[in-house]
Amino acid sequence: MNIDSLRKFLLSLPHVEETMQWGDNLVFWVGDKAIGGKMFALANLSRDSNGVLSFAAGPERYHELLETDGVFPAPYMARIFWVAIEHYDVFPSAVFQELLRNAHQLTLEKLPERTRDVLAMPAAERKKLIAACRKRQASGEKSR
Repeated sequence: MNIDSLRKFLLSLPHVEETMQWGDNLVFWVGDKAIGGKMFALANLSRDSNGVLSFAAGPERYHELLETDGVFPAPYMARIFWVAIEHYDVFPSAVFQELLRNAHQLTLEKLPERTRDVLAMPAAERKKLIAACRKRQASGEKSR
């Protein structure tokens, strides 16, 4: 796997949005940030000691994954059971995809009910609501 195949895979999962944040980081969200979406994976595009990808592992898999060579506690996120990988070949592609599907599912389950309700809306209605939320946030207006 590489950054291109990673993006293609993650963006194929339901309700995934992508933003560029904190310098050279691609952040993948379950649900749009404007409606209360939560991030589940972060791809580091710069060459530093933070690894190439961090993702939610969950409390059940966290310690098991840390026993794998090339996996370490994710900087700033280890307290919420995120791991980071040094390079994309730490896991075979099928295992890697299963871990990322799990990260997506764990995060989806933690979304507030109102956010899940928005995600359940028909696509056109959801898109219109997200645009309105973004506009309201850009103007500094507080959401209800």
